[in-house]
Formats: sequence, structure tokens, C-alpha cells
Amino acid sequence: MKKGEQGEAQALAYLQQQGLQLISQNYRCRSGEIDIIMQDGQELVFIEVKYRTSQQYGSAVEFFHPHKRRKFESAIQHYMLEHQLNPSLIAHRIDIVGIDVLSNNNDKISWLKYV
Repeated sequence: MKKGEQGEAQALAYLQQQGLQLISQNYRCRSGEIDIIMQDGQELVFIEVKYRTSQQYGSAVEFFHPHKRRKFESAIQHYMLEHQLNPSLIAHRIDIVGIDVLSNNNDKISWLKYV
């Protein structure tokens, strides 16, 4: 299993433990990719997973920079259009799950919820 796949599997298990329901994984379109799509109550959640084995250049969640966010938002628009969901009528948000592998082999999971 690749590091990215391992991180996504770990993030998915963590979010399911928090009560979110899986809708889809690895949604791809021309404008970008959405790692995980889940349901949190009445809200649709689009999740970007960042997995880092070293904090030399910062933590995992710090790697969701503005350019990546724009591509991610474009992929969300594409997903909603493709599934005939009106973004102004469907409650949704963007979440970031950062997984930092620490030296003691324990992983630090950070879950950030955006609007």
C-alpha cells in the first residue's frame, strides 16, 4: 500500500469512528481530486488528506495551500454538478485531515473543519 493510500485509509477509519458516513473515495475530474466524500449529519463533507512522514518542512495540514484549495473547490463544483446537487441548497464543507508520522511510530491526526 502506498503512503497516500495508507494515509487515506487511516483518515477514513478515524472519521468513521467520529460518526461520519462514507459516500465516495478518490473522486477525480479534470480540475482536481477529492480524497474522501462523507456525510456528517445533514452536511456533505469533502475531505483532503495530507500524510507526512517528516515535519522538516511543516505539518501535514500546512500543505493545503491556496492553489491546492482552488483546485479542490473546482473539483467539488464538478462533483456537485455531476450529481445534480445545488451548492446553495446542500449544506457542505471542506475538511482537512493531516496525518503526521512521528518518530515514535505514533501518528498525530489533525482534523480541521472549514466552511
